[in-house]
Amino acid sequence: MVELASLRLKKNEDRRLKQGHLWIFSNEVDTAVTPLKNFTAGQQVVVEASNGKPLGTAYVNPNTLICARVFTRNAKHGLNLQLLKTRLQQAQALRETCFSEPYYRLVFGESDGLPGLVIDRFNNVFVVQIGTAGMEAVKDDIIQVLINLYHPQAIVWRNDMASRELEGLEKYQELAYGELPDEVIVKENGAEFVIPVLGGQKTGWFYDHRMARAKLQTLVAGKKVLDVFSYLGGWGIQAAMAGAESVACVDASESALDGVHVNAERNGVADKLTSYQGNAFEVLSALSTQGEKYDVVIVDPPAFVKRKKDLKAGAEGYRRINELAMRLVTPGGILVSASCSHHMPRELLLTQIQAAASHVDRTVQVFDQAYQAPDHPVHPAIVETEYLKTFFCRVTSRW
Repeated sequence: MVELASLRLKKNEDRRLKQGHLWIFSNEVDTAVTPLKNFTAGQQVVVEASNGKPLGTAYVNPNTLICARVFTRNAKHGLNLQLLKTRLQQAQALRETCFSEPYYRLVFGESDGLPGLVIDRFNNVFVVQIGTAGMEAVKDDIIQVLINLYHPQAIVWRNDMASRELEGLEKYQELAYGELPDEVIVKENGAEFVIPVLGGQKTGWFYDHRMARAKLQTLVAGKKVLDVFSYLGGWGIQAAMAGAESVACVDASESALDGVHVNAERNGVADKLTSYQGNAFEVLSALSTQGEKYDVVIVDPPAFVKRKKDLKAGAEGYRRINELAMRLVTPGGILVSASCSHHMPRELLLTQIQAAASHVDRTVQVFDQAYQAPDHPVHPAIVETEYLKTFFCRVTSRW
């Protein structure tokens, strides 16, 4: 291995790393000893404490606030084919412990020791997202390891996230290897979904709510269900298959709702399903005006709080959407309210649900909670890896 340059930290700035975190911020670097301008984006370095003691190996981006991400505590190891293979095998072992079929998030960034890398597996189709210059520098190795380990039918790049712009990376999505089948299928909780791995949202599917959707299936028999921000119908179709009397899906995307109807037909529940295209706030207001009521309403919006500075406005968005949803819940019915915003704390979401209830003269009882699925493991030292929260609430008239 080529000897790596050093990145020296200021005195006492190694405490967070010693506690298990993997990020280094630019103001923690001793730039008098190791100027950041001397590094190139994606370059691998040995991280040193202020006394010169090696702390591990990282990759650098001198142009970003998070200027380095540690990928191993062994200062003699680089991010290469062997390390990638080892980490993927370790990640695979956890998924096989939790799931019996090959449909899951195979790699979840820092939580699997591969910061900046996400891989979703749909049997023999793999969708890869790279969010950092350091991972972009080894993209060919990532493909090679996936080929060697899995002999996949296809590998897709979904490198079209806004976060890549912060790293100085271009956005693109393309077939990286093999040939895509006519239909890419995901299996979840007894249902099958056709998903768009190119052109769809994120990697084409949201595995993180899998356990919450399984919980929902126990609550919907004979019920009238409304699935808001439905995307391809992950919540709604599974509810229909679990015995819901009827399901209405709401989404702003026409193509997503087309997918809902395709998937409803595939799972034999097309006769139970209707859809409404439009802005969720406007659709829910219209349904309320029309006097519609539902026994179960699921509100699973995109992140309203993408940055800390968005918290006030985003929190108000969660209050408003939950208020609109509660107006549609039959007395004694169920509201399932979720947030995928890391910057929206669980307790604040609960506060906003209560504020919504007070505003519409309702009482809310939280009778269950859900978290991100086990293929999105939480790194205890990295709070940023825990982001998903879901409340199952009974909604009644005001006590």
